[in-house]
Order: sequence, then C-alpha cells, then structure tokens
Amino acid sequence: MSHDVSVIGLYILDILGRPVDAIPAGGNVEFIDEIRLTVAGTAGGTVVDLAKLGLNCLAVGAVGDDEKADFVLSTLKKFGVDTALMQQLKGVPTSATILNVRRNGDRPALHQRGASDHFEVPVAALDAVLAPPIIHLGGTGLLAKLDGEPSARLLAEAKRRGRIVTFDLLGANAGTLDLIAPLLANIDYFMPSIEEARLISGQADVEAAGRFFIDRGVRHCVFTLGGDGVCFMDHAGQVMRQPAFDIQVVDTTGCGDAFDAGFITALHHKMDLKTALNFAQASAALVATGLGSDAGIRSFGDTMDFMNTTPVRS
Repeated sequence: MSHDVSVIGLYILDILGRPVDAIPAGGNVEFIDEIRLTVAGTAGGTVVDLAKLGLNCLAVGAVGDDEKADFVLSTLKKFGVDTALMQQLKGVPTSATILNVRRNGDRPALHQRGASDHFEVPVAALDAVLAPPIIHLGGTGLLAKLDGEPSARLLAEAKRRGRIVTFDLLGANAGTLDLIAPLLANIDYFMPSIEEARLISGQADVEAAGRFFIDRGVRHCVFTLGGDGVCFMDHAGQVMRQPAFDIQVVDTTGCGDAFDAGFITALHHKMDLKTALNFAQASAALVATGLGSDAGIRSFGDTMDFMNTTPVRS
C-alpha cells in the first residue's frame, strides 16, 4: 500500500511526569500522579497522531542505538507507522526530553540532543521519501545536519515532484529567519505557533506576521493561537479565524504536533477550510486533555465526534 504522508525530521523520546510542584531537595522523594513515555518531536509526535487518525505514514528520521531507540521504533510500529527509512545511528543517543509538568500546565524541559542532530536524507532515498502526496518537515531548528541548505534542496525537490509541503519548526530564536528563509517559497502550509511567528517575523500583529511570511513565498500560514484558536491566511488575501474548543487543559505538550497531524489529515480528506481548521484544533484539544503528545487522540471518527459535539470558547 502506498503512503499518504512522509513525516521527516525530529524524532525524540519524551519522559513526562505530573504534577510536579518542585524538584525534591537533596535526595528526597515526592510522589506524583502520572509518568509516561511517548514518541514526540515535531515529526515523531505528528506521525503517531497521523497514524491514530488513520493515515498510512512513512517515518523519516533518526534514533540512536540505545534503549530509547528501542522504545521509539517499537512504538511507531505498534501504531502501524512504516519505519523502513528510520535511521539507527551508532555511537549517538536518541534525542530525548524530560518534562516536569506543573499543575498550571507549565512544562520546564531538560533536552538531550542526539541522533536528530546527525540525521540527513541521502540522495538515494529521495524517491522513497518524496513518493507520498504530502510531505511534512518538522523540527527545523533542532536538526543540525539537515537544517539550512539541505532542507531547502529537499523541499524544492518535493515541490518539483508536485507534492504538498507542510512545515513546522521548534526552538525559534533570533537566527531562525536566516535558517528558514531559503525554504519559504517551497512551503504550502506554514504551521508555527503565533509566539514563534512573532519572534521570527518581528511582527506583534497576527495578520502582519502572516503577511511577512506570505510576502516571502509561503502559500498559506496557519498560526495556532493557543486559547484564542487559530488564524489562517493565504497568498490571495483570505483570512479566517476559528475559536478554540472549550476544554479542561491537563498538559499542552505536543498540541502543536497534534494540530499539524489534524490539518494534514484534513488535507488528505480534502475537507473545506473551516472544517479543516476545526478538525486540526480538535486534534490538538484532545491531546491537551491528557499527559503527553499523543494523549486523547484515539481515531478519526472519535476526533470528528469531538469536533462536532464540543463547544468552543466564547
């Protein structure tokens, strides 16, 4: 069976605990309610949610040769993700993050950079990597070897082959614009958080930030606004905003990745724009109701039911 989407980029292991009020002093022990391990990252979290939503997914990234890699690969396979193009690199650890989730939802993180910094897409693999109709690149900013010109060449080739390109990043900073500028003209759907978009563009206004990226070649901007919902803009001047769903938030880890998965799923099913935005937000909202980047999402049908029955915020 052919793949619906190729998900390229950052694959990490998340170790999450909640609620963490403080790190115990000295060698003391505190008890918490929940600890989870999840496959995460702007590619890993997205591909797991895509698989749960029913798409046939190709994972393209890298793990190390440690026990963390065993968990990441076995979990991807459990959800039916094709891992044939996942690289297992000798002598480096799998990228991983420890997240201490506070009662208010804050999640200070400790991250170990690892295999994702050594990942690249070999020319010999391009036919397989770029075969699906949708190509998602996630994690720019934490992909040391792939970031910059290699990513620009990859996305240019994806567009040359007529693919739909979706894109998200991580760890935006003052240098991110220089990193992504060569990519923008080959991105169909640019899906950062509004905080990332503002930081990169220097624009405080949501629509001004969207115009900044569209003026540089992006065809569509889809900005997640947290509790304020989502804002869509395109190169033709269309603007659409949708409110967020009214939920009790437990943990926002992976909500952006889940939004990406929901929107890609909507593209796959050719949903109209309003439905696509709502389905993407429903995917993110479900993840926010539990701990970890894949919490809450069970299936395409369950997500549709949630979208159609859950009230939105006023």
